[in-house]
Amino acid sequence: MPENIQPPVAKIIPKTLENLSDLRVDNYFWLNDRENPEVIDYLNKENEYYHKMTDHTKDFQKELFEEMKGRIKEDDESVPYLYNGYYYITRFETGKDYPIYSRKKESLSAKEEIMFDCNELAKGQSYFQLGGLSISPDNKSAIFSTDTVGRRIYTIQVKSLETNEILEDKIEKVTGTAVWANDNKTIFYSSQDEVTLRSDKVFKHKLGSKQAEDVLVYFEKDDTYNVEVAKSKSRKYLAIESGSTLTTEYRILNADNPDGKFEIFQKRIRGVEYSINHYKDSFYILTNKDDAENFKLMKTLETATSQENWKEVIAHREDVLLEDIEIFANYLVVEERANGLNKIRIMPWNGEGEYYLPFESETYTAYTTANVDFETEILRYGYQSLATPSSVIDFNMRTKEREIKKEQQVLGGKFDKNNYKEERLWATAKDGEKVPISLVYRKELKKDGTNPLLQYAYGSYGHSMDATFSSTRLTLLDRGFVFAIAHIRGGEDLGRQWYEDGKLLKKKNTFTDFIDCSKFLIDQKYTSPEHLYAEGGSAGGLLMGVVVNLAPELYHGIIAQVPFVDVITTMLDDSIPLTTGEYDEWGNPNKKKYYKYMLSYSPYDNIKKQNYPNMYVSTGLHDSQVQYWEPAKWVAKLRTMKTDVNVLYLDTNMEAGHGGASGRFEAIKELAKEFSFLLDLEKIKK
Repeated sequence: MPENIQPPVAKIIPKTLENLSDLRVDNYFWLNDRENPEVIDYLNKENEYYHKMTDHTKDFQKELFEEMKGRIKEDDESVPYLYNGYYYITRFETGKDYPIYSRKKESLSAKEEIMFDCNELAKGQSYFQLGGLSISPDNKSAIFSTDTVGRRIYTIQVKSLETNEILEDKIEKVTGTAVWANDNKTIFYSSQDEVTLRSDKVFKHKLGSKQAEDVLVYFEKDDTYNVEVAKSKSRKYLAIESGSTLTTEYRILNADNPDGKFEIFQKRIRGVEYSINHYKDSFYILTNKDDAENFKLMKTLETATSQENWKEVIAHREDVLLEDIEIFANYLVVEERANGLNKIRIMPWNGEGEYYLPFESETYTAYTTANVDFETEILRYGYQSLATPSSVIDFNMRTKEREIKKEQQVLGGKFDKNNYKEERLWATAKDGEKVPISLVYRKELKKDGTNPLLQYAYGSYGHSMDATFSSTRLTLLDRGFVFAIAHIRGGEDLGRQWYEDGKLLKKKNTFTDFIDCSKFLIDQKYTSPEHLYAEGGSAGGLLMGVVVNLAPELYHGIIAQVPFVDVITTMLDDSIPLTTGEYDEWGNPNKKKYYKYMLSYSPYDNIKKQNYPNMYVSTGLHDSQVQYWEPAKWVAKLRTMKTDVNVLYLDTNMEAGHGGASGRFEAIKELAKEFSFLLDLEKIKK
């Protein structure tokens, strides 16, 4: 590693911040100005420092990139699905970064119609994302939306699938989500506040008209809610969902009557969440009503939708989380989570012989995929595990026959899933809770404490971290790494209570669970502090920030991707995207008990003079979720406080947002940077 290269030093301009009579001094608040040339200069200097310090790994990064790219089937395509008379396919071509969306009429042997070649659309753009793809009921037109910055601000357009011409309709600065009414000429779409990026409005657009003429259908006044618009699988209803962290409310309109008025399905009640599925003359409702913490399924006639009419179909269970349903003419399919694992339950409507799909692995992920037809007896689902590539399976619910339609190919000729071992372990947290850990490693590995181990977690928003396969991860596994997912509180891995116990005034459980999992893995000789690495992004980056303040001695290296580390300042600024909608997750710092609690763990506010691990921090200048200045300020402050000689890198993508680079190969280049950081620290080059 090169010596005598000095890291940049950010200017100190003290700014006093006051809240609830408490004063904080922020020396780097000035970095919160994307338009300031000095800010851009500082970010460029950090990038220059990172590139100089890692120059000796550049060839290795290229080698890792080629290795990971070499496992990917470049000319790949999705399993076709039939919808409204057409088979729809997404495919990639060799050497190209972006997908091609196509369809075939009535038969897979029919001529391919290319609807969108994203490689063409992305030409000349450093970032490109296609969103909001929706085909008109008569199959003649397609809504599509594009984002060329990475800030999740889209432009909606309409393409004629008969002439391949893009129509003059252009709807700018919107969320990108849009649906058709059944008249083939009316579009409903959602738009966001230009400052906060909160999705707060639904508009109606008639083909051929100007955006300025669009009719505001709904405005969500409550700034803790977001809105989106969708269409039911039955194609009969349009629905506007208003949702906050804890509460939902739907408005519905018959899709045959686009100029009618959306009617409230069930008005919002604080703390009551529900989602709706339409079939025949009824709606099926997943809800936590009546203290059904893990959710239950209810049903009501479409003519009487308020909650006093709801009847129970599947009761609440203490030990089973009801996650989703899929409705078919003869079957109800229920996605559940029990003991941290996915279950798929098949329930014939006639009440005869319900059963669960059998899954044998110790830790795995199973989920329903594209099931757009009511009248079929075929359920399409996906299955994968840490060592098993993803499969798309068609399952006949009547005969119970399975047909694997596609198994992810891992090219290169070296992969054999039998070379890897998967385990599910349970670490004991400091309050006695058992926290599951999913692991994968090569079978010949010895548990002697010398193995490098990468521990990953997220732990927020009730988002469960399932054990999924990654062909790029093999690059670490085949060099002796153990990979571990810590299913910590704050996710919903063990049911709704698991989430409730890792949010608001119980948020610290998320952080201590992760540390306790690390201690357990060290104690069980899977690794040691000299070889343990941790990784997390966004809210998982907050996790990394807290962990390095609380237990830096446990880790040799940390990867923090787009980390949410300046919790108090961000949550006090209601002009920043997402802030007000997050009060139910983190707390409202305008209230003293939440302010004090959040301040006690906020990574930026709790940096102290101590040794920190080696750290690689990445961000995007245009990130709309976690603003670039959070990691920039964090790194600047760490540089002045840390007492070690370990490396600290800030790598800012000056052209990307929260999701990083947009092309599939560009994303692998970013991964090669992360892996070279880990492998360089381990001195592993092979």
